[in-house]
Amino acid sequence: MIDLVVIFTTRSEVEANIVRGLLEAHGVRSHVSTTVTHSLFPVNVNELGEVRIAVTAGEADEARQIIESHRQAPGGQLVRLRDEFDALQRAIEYRFRDRGLLEHAMTHTSRANEDVSGGVADNELLEFLGDAVLGFLIADLLFHQCPAFDEGQLSKAKASLVSTATLARQAERLALGDQLLLGRGEEKTGGRHKQALLADAYESLIAAVYLDGGIEQARAFIGREFAPLLDGVRAHGVAGHDYKSALQEHLQSHDRPLPDYRLTGTTGPDHRKEFLVELVVEGQSVAQASGASKKEAEQEAARLALDTLTRATDAG
Repeated sequence: MIDLVVIFTTRSEVEANIVRGLLEAHGVRSHVSTTVTHSLFPVNVNELGEVRIAVTAGEADEARQIIESHRQAPGGQLVRLRDEFDALQRAIEYRFRDRGLLEHAMTHTSRANEDVSGGVADNELLEFLGDAVLGFLIADLLFHQCPAFDEGQLSKAKASLVSTATLARQAERLALGDQLLLGRGEEKTGGRHKQALLADAYESLIAAVYLDGGIEQARAFIGREFAPLLDGVRAHGVAGHDYKSALQEHLQSHDRPLPDYRLTGTTGPDHRKEFLVELVVEGQSVAQASGASKKEAEQEAARLALDTLTRATDAG
C-alpha cells in the first residue's frame, strides 16, 4: 500500500490543477481526492469542500518546496495561486465573492473531460443560464432605450446584439480566450480563438455574475458591456456594421473584384451547428471565420478581411 501525504489543500479546482501541473513538470506524481458535490447550479464556495493533493511520503518535502518556490515573485512578494483571474475581474469591473463561480464559467468541457478526479464541472449549464439572462436584459434595455422602435426593429436589434459573432467580439475585447481552462486537445486546435467557444464563455460569465451578485449586478455588467453597441442601435437600428457591404465598397474603390464566400464545412450537433466560411479575393484566401449561421460567419469573415486589407493598404 502506498503511503500518501497530503501536501496541499484548496477550494479552487483551478488552483489544484495549477499545483498538479507544477508538480508533474518537476517529475513529482500527485494524487487528488475531493469532497466536491455536484448540483444543477454552482453552490457557495464554502459548501464545495476541499480538493486535496497528496504525494508519496518520500516526495512530500520536495513537493512542498516546489510549491513554495513558485509562490515567491521577484522582489519577494507573495503570489497567491488563485489570483489568475484578477485581471479579468478588473476588466469586467466586478469582483466575485465566490471566485469558484468564475472558475466554473471559464472551464470548457474539454478540461472537465480530461480530469480523472471527477471534481471539475464544465460551463455548459452556465452557458444555458447566461443565454437566458442576456436575452432578457438586452430585451429590457432595448425596450427602454429605443421606445420608437416597432416589434420588428426590436427583434432585429436583439438578434444582432446576442449573435455569436457579437458575443465573440465582446469576449475578445476582454481577452477572455486567455482565461479559458481548456483540455489539451482543444488547446492544440486553437480553442482560445474559436468564435463559438468564446461566445459560450461570455454567456457563462454573465451567468456567473448573475449567480454571484444577483440580477442588478448582471444588469449593470451588461449595461457597461453593451453601451457602445446600444448607441449604434439607436443611431442605425442595428448593432455594429454591415461588414460585407463595407468590404465590397473597399474592394470596388481599389478596382478589385467582389469577394467569394465559400462554405468549407460545419461542426457541432444540429442544435448548435457552427458554419465555417472562407473568404477569397482574386483566388487568394483572405480570411476564415465561423458562426451560428452561414450569414453570421460571412459577416465575421468580411470583418476580418476588411481589417487585413485596410492594414495592408495603409502599410503600402
